[in-house]
Amino acid sequence: MTYAHETRRRRTFAIISHPDAGKTTLTEKLLLFSGAIQIAGSVKARKASRHATSDWMEIEKQRGISVASSVMQMLYREHVINLLDTPGHKDFSEDTYRVLTAVDSALMVIDAANGVEAQTRRLIEVCRQRDTPIITFVNKMDREVRDPLDILDEVERELGMPCVPMTWPVGQGKSFGGIVNLRTQAMTVFDSGSERLPQDFETIALTEQAQLAERFGLEWQTAMDSMELATGASPAFDEAAFLAGKQTPVFFGSGVNNFGVMEVLDALVDLAPAPKPRTSNLLVNKQPVVKEIQPEDSAFSGVVFKVQANMDANHRDRIAFVRMASGKYTPGMKLKVQRTAKELRPTSVVTFLSQRREAVDEAYAGDIIGFTTHGGVQLGDTITDGANLQFTGLPFFAPELFMTVILKNPLRTKQLQTGLDQLGEEGAIQVFKPEIGGPMLLGAVGQLQFEVVQHRLKAEYDCDVRLEGCQYTGARWITADTPAELREFTNAYPQRLALDAAGTLAYLCTSPYDVRLAQERFPKIHFHPLREHAGLALGSAG
Repeated sequence: MTYAHETRRRRTFAIISHPDAGKTTLTEKLLLFSGAIQIAGSVKARKASRHATSDWMEIEKQRGISVASSVMQMLYREHVINLLDTPGHKDFSEDTYRVLTAVDSALMVIDAANGVEAQTRRLIEVCRQRDTPIITFVNKMDREVRDPLDILDEVERELGMPCVPMTWPVGQGKSFGGIVNLRTQAMTVFDSGSERLPQDFETIALTEQAQLAERFGLEWQTAMDSMELATGASPAFDEAAFLAGKQTPVFFGSGVNNFGVMEVLDALVDLAPAPKPRTSNLLVNKQPVVKEIQPEDSAFSGVVFKVQANMDANHRDRIAFVRMASGKYTPGMKLKVQRTAKELRPTSVVTFLSQRREAVDEAYAGDIIGFTTHGGVQLGDTITDGANLQFTGLPFFAPELFMTVILKNPLRTKQLQTGLDQLGEEGAIQVFKPEIGGPMLLGAVGQLQFEVVQHRLKAEYDCDVRLEGCQYTGARWITADTPAELREFTNAYPQRLALDAAGTLAYLCTSPYDVRLAQERFPKIHFHPLREHAGLALGSAG
């Protein structure tokens, strides 16, 4: 049995950008145009009751930013499109990195006034490491922005790959006339308004040169000249190069005005890849054997790339987001968590339109499905219908900021423990339990993570906590070649050791020299700045 027909219909992509480039707005418009939602929630009008569909957490509504990635599924042109909206804020980059392991392509949104910004650079690096194909959307063309040739030049420099313009802007700001679609050889005329649908925009064929020149005057001539320069300097679109992450097709538009969005949606169907094979380690006689899992294989397999607690405050639920790698999911299937060999009995399995969930009747490789669980599932877990597989590559980064958790009411210790266990499991923050006892430590990549966790402990677990500074400035996960060496090391540094949410041993440092000194003293201990999935195996190389 093969599911090739279904997997070829799937497109799974993440939308990435610097904060405020218009990512969440674009997400809304993609959903609107695919018919998934009737009204796109205005992201700016935070006081209105209509928040953006993809921002559901209370703290997101207060601040107007995305702090958790959300998953949305839509149908467009007979294709199933799985869209993952990622947090733009750098303090939540870990969540974004993990989401990027679950997708086959990325849509990069760039603010036409600001060009490529710091957070975008970081995300590009992750995409480049994985050779993820990137489609680029240059947003906010209806504002006073930089010259399009200048933007392309910067994107090429930063991405280290050539840009291939697919649409080209005519004018900008107040004199923004529209975009020329190089694929259809027609100009779509700009008209502002957030309620417009694709069919509401006027299009004029490029063969009507005289009419276009008369109507748009100097802006038309300038656009034609710069477009000629851009297409002359760019290679032709090469599907193989794009799929290998070696060139990026570029689109221009204005997300807030629904303009230029349809072209991006069409490109996702026409150009973006269907689900790709994924590498797994098959355990044969306790020895890992590398095997390529094909999306159309009949056996079910998937990987947990996100765990979210309390998406529905009334039910205190936890959802494990699973990116399917192969096979077909049907309700009532017997599934196994490979790390623990325990059977997974999800009470309900859903697909998402942000907060709106629908029960899954069937799902295939490329789809993102949510298992409602009550613990026992961690980030990076591989789930199968029986085969012994372990997918790798889900990154955890060593935190650089630490705080000690002090509970204001000691009677809430049990609730605090539950809260920290769950928030640690979902990767909202890294939780470290010192081996010698004492208060729990929180490790974060960014300061805002602490605020979110403090807020969530109070709102979701009724735990009022104070976070205090501590002496630690870093952590390294440790492994050794033999249990004896590990024992010798742990005996030497008992006060510096802690276990993270996955039960992996970490060495806490107070300065960059700590690791160097410990390494010199114990050359056979390996210090890891990155942990790939639950439990670094003893004996893995540093």
